[in-house]
Amino acid sequence: MSEVAVGAAAAPAPREMSRFEYWPGWLFYTPVVAWWIMLGLRHGDFSLPSAANPGISTGGLCGESKTSILDQAGPHAAAWIAPYALFRTGVDDGARALQLLQAAGLDFPLVVKPDIGCNGTGVRLLEDRSRLEATLAAFGRDVDLVLQELIAYEGEAGIFYVRRPGGAPGSITSLTHKQAPILVGDGRSSLRNLVMADSRTRLVPHLYLPRLRDRLHEVPQAGVPVRLVFAGNHCKGSIFSNGASDITAALTGTIERIMADVPNFHFGRIDVRYRSLAALRRGEDFRIIEINGVGSEATHIWDASTSLREAYRVQFAHYREAFEIGAQMRARGFSSSGVLTMLRDWRKQRRLMASYPLND
Repeated sequence: MSEVAVGAAAAPAPREMSRFEYWPGWLFYTPVVAWWIMLGLRHGDFSLPSAANPGISTGGLCGESKTSILDQAGPHAAAWIAPYALFRTGVDDGARALQLLQAAGLDFPLVVKPDIGCNGTGVRLLEDRSRLEATLAAFGRDVDLVLQELIAYEGEAGIFYVRRPGGAPGSITSLTHKQAPILVGDGRSSLRNLVMADSRTRLVPHLYLPRLRDRLHEVPQAGVPVRLVFAGNHCKGSIFSNGASDITAALTGTIERIMADVPNFHFGRIDVRYRSLAALRRGEDFRIIEINGVGSEATHIWDASTSLREAYRVQFAHYREAFEIGAQMRARGFSSSGVLTMLRDWRKQRRLMASYPLND
């Protein structure tokens, strides 16, 4: 059983946003990097967490292929994963993509996401062929993309799963609910004014205004909801809340059976869409849209009510666990990726992400 434990469910947020929620990455993660270095010195290997998930490039720390992880799922796990297909852009993309979709049994609406990437960069909703063709053109040539069935459930969550090697059951150490900010038109205000008037979105308008630049003059009718972002990522503007109280034995059992069917997976986050909260608590009616390795984090720390001290406690505890699992896997004969490989894959991921179009 994992030594990492999620805290009690957060109380209702006393403010719209925590003081550190949108700090620059270099500022928030500097203590985390220092902790990683200390753990690397202690274990004699700065890349040791990559051995925690030996079937994934760098253990899923950076630069890993999303489909290469999903492809490892056995028949039981695969039944829970939203259907997908891998497509490489090139020439005559529209026709080739339609042929691939037909062969894979996929149809619109779809989600497209880069096969290598993070933080929702480049994720888009494809309603029809014209949107598909425009999006493929925006990515340029020789880019691997995931075309995935849109799971039309409203609920979305990130479930962090940790399992020590050796057959003992794993545990869910964090559950985060993700919600896109939705503004409601009043028939008078433009979309820009609605963003700037909302108590939360006005604090980070740079997350929404560029994405909505072609619609900012629109005046939504009274009572009409406007969803500001599609990608369920905090850094892209989605709202995260701590779902610790929704971690049940039934859900844990379901996740354990699924992840036991992904060979040598011990540490990471499973992103899902679910039909209802009651169903999720029963471990039913959800679909996996992504599986992330050691580079993922327990995202409930971005709940507005989480203190900075608690956020670092969670980060430190999880990465300590990643190193300890890596050490156990090393003792079983598995190798870590090495720092140079980590650096190479990180640079590749950064280069690719800089070329991706704006997400929805």
